[in-house]
Amino acid sequence: MALSGDMCAPSSFWWGQMGAAMALGLSNIGSAYGTAKAGVAVAHLGISQPGKVMRGIVPVVMAGILGIYGLIVAVIISGSVKDTTYSNPAGFIHFCAGTVAGVASLAAGYAIGIVGDVCCFAYGKTDRIFVAMILMLIFAEALGLYGLIVALLMNGTANSGNIACKPE
Repeated sequence: MALSGDMCAPSSFWWGQMGAAMALGLSNIGSAYGTAKAGVAVAHLGISQPGKVMRGIVPVVMAGILGIYGLIVAVIISGSVKDTTYSNPAGFIHFCAGTVAGVASLAAGYAIGIVGDVCCFAYGKTDRIFVAMILMLIFAEALGLYGLIVALLMNGTANSGNIACKPE
């Protein structure tokens, strides 16, 4: 269905690009929080148990991946916002897709930071916690991955051509 009039307003570009900004910005806030929170514990682990640092750095790496999720979504959305057939509904969908990916990675970063912090201190005391730490981190990382998947599906809907404006 081709749209016209108010559904093809120039503000649609703003909504789409704001979705890209939300994806990148919120994902990187989550990534930074997780990295900082877990990184402090890894630094302490390096002082108390230097031989365990390479295994203890896993939460920091996993938190860093969250920023990549946001970058992927932002690049895909930005690449979709480009021509005169871009409509308000597509802009709104892209805004929501970016927000979903960003908030999911923000939540995942928060969880990874807390789990990484506490588990690195526990790992310094006993090796038995390592497998449990990895499992908790995987489930926390999955939150960000869910946001990425949903954002990609929403992007597919926005780009399906069913909600395009008529070229004038």
